Amino acid sequence: MESPLALYRRYRPETFAEVIGQDHVTEPLRAALANNRVNHAYLFSGPRGCGKTTSARILARALNCEQAPIADPCGECESCRDLARGGPGSIDVIEIDAASHGGVDDARDLREKAFFAPVKSRYKVYIIDEAHMVTTQGFNALLKLVEEPPPHLRFIFATTEPDKVLATIRSRTHHYPFRLIPPRLLSSYLSELCEKERVRIDPAALPLVVRAGGGSARDTLSVLDQLLGGAGPEGVTYDLATGLLGYTPDTLLDDVVDAFAAGDGAAVFGVVDKVIETGQDPRRFTEDLLRRLRDLVIVAAVPDAPATGLIDVSEDQGERLVAQAARFGSAELSRAADIAATGLTEMRGATAPRLLLELLCARILLPGADHATDGVLARLDRLEKRLTIAGGAPTPTVAAPSQPAQDRPVPPPARPAAPDPAASRPEPEPRPEPRPEPASAVEPVEAPAPDPAPEPVAAPVAAPVAAPEPEPVAEAPDAAPAPSGGLTLVDVRRLWPDIVDATKSKRRLAWMHLTQNCQVVAVDGQVLTLGFSNVGARDSFVSAGCDDVLHRAAVDVVGADWKIETIVDPGAQAEGTPTVTRAAVPERQPEPEPAPEPAPEPAPAAPSSDASAAAREAIQQTRSPDEKPDAGPDWASVDAEAHPDDLDAEHQGISSAELLQRELGAQMIEEIRHQ
Repeated sequence: MESPLALYRRYRPETFAEVIGQDHVTEPLRAALANNRVNHAYLFSGPRGCGKTTSARILARALNCEQAPIADPCGECESCRDLARGGPGSIDVIEIDAASHGGVDDARDLREKAFFAPVKSRYKVYIIDEAHMVTTQGFNALLKLVEEPPPHLRFIFATTEPDKVLATIRSRTHHYPFRLIPPRLLSSYLSELCEKERVRIDPAALPLVVRAGGGSARDTLSVLDQLLGGAGPEGVTYDLATGLLGYTPDTLLDDVVDAFAAGDGAAVFGVVDKVIETGQDPRRFTEDLLRRLRDLVIVAAVPDAPATGLIDVSEDQGERLVAQAARFGSAELSRAADIAATGLTEMRGATAPRLLLELLCARILLPGADHATDGVLARLDRLEKRLTIAGGAPTPTVAAPSQPAQDRPVPPPARPAAPDPAASRPEPEPRPEPRPEPASAVEPVEAPAPDPAPEPVAAPVAAPVAAPEPEPVAEAPDAAPAPSGGLTLVDVRRLWPDIVDATKSKRRLAWMHLTQNCQVVAVDGQVLTLGFSNVGARDSFVSAGCDDVLHRAAVDVVGADWKIETIVDPGAQAEGTPTVTRAAVPERQPEPEPAPEPAPEPAPAAPSSDASAAAREAIQQTRSPDEKPDAGPDWASVDAEAHPDDLDAEHQGISSAELLQRELGAQMIEEIRHQ
């Protein structure tokens, strides 16, 4: 038993009505045939496999049909039967392959034979395939014949590159450009052919066959023929199509896209490793990833694209695309697609495609490293996604009437700002009544005695006294309450570095506490619990108002209106930044100094700002002169960006000598100025 012919030969169209996807060509040709207004020469151009040669044969059958003029050949006369699918052919219809017969000698031979009348048909038709391969001398030899042919002669040139056809020849013909067949039309055509062949095909495999064919009917039917030949009892399955055609399975693409959306680098590089381990081509994977990102960009812009057929995917795949597109922003998707397209171009001819694929994935995962417009827009998309995770936009609040709302606590109105060191200091002005501060900040600080191993602390800690509660913040009457349980502990720890970075621009002291002394312990609804390594760090964080700074940073970054609670957790370490360890302070030997005069009686309790400045002076004295800056907080930078309440001697209009005498009982003996 002989094997059947290939699909593209068995189902070659025999009339213009059977040609699919070329209505812009077939309809005018049918009208010209019906009206007997056929030209002596035609030029059919277009991609390979789109029906140029087939249409030329149909045109020749219609011209020589006994019932002509007729739009479609009858299929019953002798000429139609000879030129039918599987017919013996006609001596009056000559097909020439110009790729091997394009020289001047072949053109002269054709010119000599063309003047003989047809044997038994009305016209002698020459179909010259690959006409762009005819040499310039060959076209020149045919020019006079094509320009003024005998009445019985018709020419049909078919080519994929019409620009290479001699311009004088092209000007003598009627040019009909053929196009690639649309994917949806080709999918429905393949389904009909599978029904005729009585072979079941998975709907998810159809888009892969169409994609492999590239819009060419002949190439698509060749791919389908291969799959039909290898199909088992269950027909053409999706797994069979992906395996034979070499495409990336949708499961791998779903995994890598979900990992990109979550910012999970481990999952992304795990997929890359799986691609390499299974022997797939990194270039093909990158191409498939780019196609998936293209589909997501379209779905993000047109959510009903899968349903309307704007993208050719199965129903369940369309639902997954809609869900995946919702996890990205449009700018983030566009940036990822641009990076994938650039990476695919760089992979052509590369000796290490896996390395380029991994670098491509790393660039997609890190929009923060991209300072271009696309990177900024991608970061904005991520911030909007975090706000969505937190339950929508942050809840609007209004401040209490006693204090206007602004980014930082308002200093006393009569307190002057810190003057520039290079400028002259203004005259001191009377200070208003200080605000109440915790007991640990208002007690007078005495000079610490040398200790064999003093503990580095932020400030002396006194007996715990309840700190004054911050002024309540009233919610706006029309503000909707923030949803509870929007973020889990895993989400908060993932977003924690961004929140900590936001506090740095608001108050550097809060940022230093968060990076050195605490970690996130729990998130329960709208309550965020922080664990501090010691009591002193916790009290310093609360008394300095750093919890309010953290609250505002959380609202700005993730839109979470948390209540900040603090606990003492000896095992706490900072999250999001490397842990800063302090070196042990060596024992400091006092230097011999002249005996000072008797110290005066201790002054009354100073305001909190005086105590803070004195505490810093005391801590500086306990440190070794050659101690490195990274052994503790950088007080110079803290003072430069300190909270308005952290005032020093210059803010109060007193000299350093007076502050030392009042707070530490010291007396300056002599001050030498070098000229």
